[in-house]
Amino acid sequence: MKWTGPESKWSGGLAHWVVGDRAYLSVAFTFKLPEARKLAIYYAATGHKVFAGGPALAHIKTQKFLEDVAWVPRGAGNPGRLDGALQRHNPAATIASRGCSEKCSFCIVPFMEGDFTELPDFPVLPVLCDNNLSGLPGEYQDHIVGRYLAEGVPLLDANSGFEPRTFSSSVFERWRVINRGVWRLAYDDMVEREYIKEAMAILRGAGIPPRKIQIYTLLGNEPYEACMQRVHEVIEWGGEPYCQPLMKLVALTRDPHVKHDWTAKKLRGVARWANNHMWRSSALRFEDYDPSVRRAPRARYDASQGLFI
Repeated sequence: MKWTGPESKWSGGLAHWVVGDRAYLSVAFTFKLPEARKLAIYYAATGHKVFAGGPALAHIKTQKFLEDVAWVPRGAGNPGRLDGALQRHNPAATIASRGCSEKCSFCIVPFMEGDFTELPDFPVLPVLCDNNLSGLPGEYQDHIVGRYLAEGVPLLDANSGFEPRTFSSSVFERWRVINRGVWRLAYDDMVEREYIKEAMAILRGAGIPPRKIQIYTLLGNEPYEACMQRVHEVIEWGGEPYCQPLMKLVALTRDPHVKHDWTAKKLRGVARWANNHMWRSSALRFEDYDPSVRRAPRARYDASQGLFI
């Protein structure tokens, strides 16, 4: 299967467009709200009626950030959502379900979308953004895979990936038929240790190389030693860590939320060290890493993945 449709390219967290006399803003990240506000003021000053939505507007506090310059819809269980906005963020992206069965306190999904809602008639596109593919009922997972096979579209990026608690050999066998991208899972805290270890063993046992096993590894929600243990275990078990510093759900700047024995500098440093693969050099432990020495590019936004790397 070869994809000949639009290129996968993310907007960077803020999409905006005009239809007639209406201007629309879709804001994925709360730290994009100041930029969105400036756009809303511009569009209003040029005679447009401004509508704003997206995950960044899921909280009452963040909705109020734009309410004086834009109309912010408040749908039941999913405030601030603008239907049809996903493909404005990435023309190759789609979603087959909303919500998630997990209730992670650091995640916006429980507040915004609640539990699973299936969308069986979803447009089949190569970037699938469901929050938790392995947590969906098996029959519905089969439905999604079947749609991709029937339409001859490769799955190039299961963007939010699979939950280690529900990932199994049967889940892997189901999705390997269409998944041409990396396998994404998350190791958010030490409670998930045995689940992620088993999930990674399934992938490595099937011959999936480390570069195609990307493990989101949250930093800052636990003390330094616990977080670094998770980072090193991902490497030891045959994957590549992608480190994300903890942020407040309503943060208006892209600054980490400092807890435990962390500092903002250390959170950024570990993320840069890990995401630039400096751990591949056995001589360069993080403890020996000097972020002031420019060994690799600073974190940048990868528009194809929608990630800061």
